[in-house]
Amino acid sequence: MIKATKQLLIIGYVWPEPDSSAAGRRMMELISIFQSAGWQITFATSAAESEYRTDLESLGVETVSIEVNSSTFDDFVSNLQPAAVLFDRFVIEEQFGWRVAEQCPNALRILDTEDLHFLRRSRKEAVKEEHTFTENDLLDEDTAKREIASIYRSDLSLIISEYEMQLLTSFFDIDDELLCYIPFLFDEIDKQKSRSWPSFDDRKHFMTIGNFHHPPNWDSVWYLHEKIWPLIRKELPEAQLHIYGSYVTQQARELHNPEKGFFIEGRAKKSQEVIQQARIMLAPLRFGAGLKGKLIEAMQCGTPSVTTAIGAEGLNGELPWAGEIADSPEDIAFKAVELYSNQTAWSRAQKNGINIINNRFVGPDFTKQFMERVKKISDSLESHRRQNFMGQMLQHHRVASTEYMSRWIEEKNS
Repeated sequence: MIKATKQLLIIGYVWPEPDSSAAGRRMMELISIFQSAGWQITFATSAAESEYRTDLESLGVETVSIEVNSSTFDDFVSNLQPAAVLFDRFVIEEQFGWRVAEQCPNALRILDTEDLHFLRRSRKEAVKEEHTFTENDLLDEDTAKREIASIYRSDLSLIISEYEMQLLTSFFDIDDELLCYIPFLFDEIDKQKSRSWPSFDDRKHFMTIGNFHHPPNWDSVWYLHEKIWPLIRKELPEAQLHIYGSYVTQQARELHNPEKGFFIEGRAKKSQEVIQQARIMLAPLRFGAGLKGKLIEAMQCGTPSVTTAIGAEGLNGELPWAGEIADSPEDIAFKAVELYSNQTAWSRAQKNGINIINNRFVGPDFTKQFMERVKKISDSLESHRRQNFMGQMLQHHRVASTEYMSRWIEEKNS
């Protein structure tokens, strides 16, 4: 399909931590896809080392430490001459995209959005200001202008959610030739797998999980503590809520209250084990974007969930949800208690989760389509770029601004 001699450079925002975040798992998926197609991969980042990062070297991925606002990157990428460069989020494209375009003009430039940051930020502001979010709010979001400009400057942008694909093509009128929908990819859940899950009677209590550095996760923990858990606890006085996640803050630790059944547990050594022990996952996300990895993992563990419309966005399509969807504290608590107590409804929700995974997230079709897009654009890169005049224009003006700012910072620091 693609010759094994092709070189991919990934410029990472952080070192991938698949056990800490959905973004880390997403990065490892992309690495696996390119390796399976025969590509050699170099992963470069300016981020500090993390003790929980994946050992990329053991997987045959070369790793390089790079600097922001430094011409040393120019020398590095010029010597490497990759066939393609993948930017991990739009801020990385902003920092390094013009250098790649200058030193490797024939390299395919791919943007992995992870999720649409401007969508998450705009929804966060709506929650903060206590008004109902509408798509028109996005027009006032400066991050939207930056992120969409990054999409236009890139040859191909990877979009993880169907909703975000629709938003970009319909609301912002971006040509779908610049976009590629590629969600999380999983193996099919077969009967042997589902039979290995703990039964309804073998499970107890509620749980949630998520990196505490991620604002939507911390907000949902606060929301649970202040608005939802007291209502659930009133109806189920013996129930407990166990909250797992990496990078627990002091603010979060102060919510730990065993007397009220509210437990801040910290990092889970094996997330699937703690998810399978629980009867219900709670994920009352009030803002966010992309796909919510915790909810997919709950389906993979046979654990029904209670979440919001934003939490379920892009996951189930037209299929019934793997639990309950509600948006007010009262409805969330009511549905959580009902699902926790009703084995028939719980079993039906578990089957819905299997159906969602098997019908919407099982490759290899997504992988095949993605790599075909990579090859097609690579083979006609000049023509592809000529059809994207907006991207050419933004690239021209970005070089006239970002480049000189970066060079000024470099000179100032020298």
